[in-house]
Amino acid sequence: MASSESERTAIAKALARAERTATPIDPLQARWPGLDVHDAYEIQRANIESRVAEGALIRGHKVGLSSRAMQEMMGVDECDYGHLMDDMFVFEGDTIETAGLCLPRVEVEVAFVLGHVLPGRTCHVADVLRATEFVLPALEIIDSRIRDWKIGLVDTIADNASSCRVVLGGNPTRLTDLDDLRRVEARLAIDGKEVARGCADAVLGNPASAVAWLARKLDTFGVCLSEGDVILPGSCTRAFDADPGCVARAEFDGLGAVEVGFA
Repeated sequence: MASSESERTAIAKALARAERTATPIDPLQARWPGLDVHDAYEIQRANIESRVAEGALIRGHKVGLSSRAMQEMMGVDECDYGHLMDDMFVFEGDTIETAGLCLPRVEVEVAFVLGHVLPGRTCHVADVLRATEFVLPALEIIDSRIRDWKIGLVDTIADNASSCRVVLGGNPTRLTDLDDLRRVEARLAIDGKEVARGCADAVLGNPASAVAWLARKLDTFGVCLSEGDVILPGSCTRAFDADPGCVARAEFDGLGAVEVGFA
């Protein structure tokens, strides 16, 4: 690791304070130039452990940088991940208050809900398909505690992969009821106007591949994906700003729709 334990502790505290006060900070490497990916995951872990110690529960994980375009933009050749805590989940019909966030954006995802434990280092797509209880239409609200979203790889990893809120649709669908998970198309509308459409295969060719990657990656930290975990494999489209007063709605072929408002 390139940074000292005291530096990692200082960064973790700075990110936690930025999230708590909705006051973003400068890119991390501007102040801590020696920061690397290993440091960033340690910083993420430290803040998650602090939240768990305060009573929060880990309800799942998210995969980031799961599209080839995003990987090329960041200059990396693999995904990253973050934790989904219980207080991140928002019910459909609720309103997300943006005043307590920095600069939220909305993404469209096919959420996996596991019915069985996934293997770790040997996990592959067949394991994911067999272990998935059902999939749901989902909106992920991402937010960066780094000013103006001027992020690099270590910024987003340390910042819990820019995790913020999750909205799950109410139409659980078994994979056997879909013709082809990879070909599920989604459309995102903001205030009734379509702004993007995409296909599930934008996520590593198959969103189940992202879940398998996550299981293998977490195994290196001694963590496994278990029954009931919610997994967000990555967005079908690019992210869009979630401005106060707007309503975001995603419609998925074969999966239904999910909607949330912002205030």
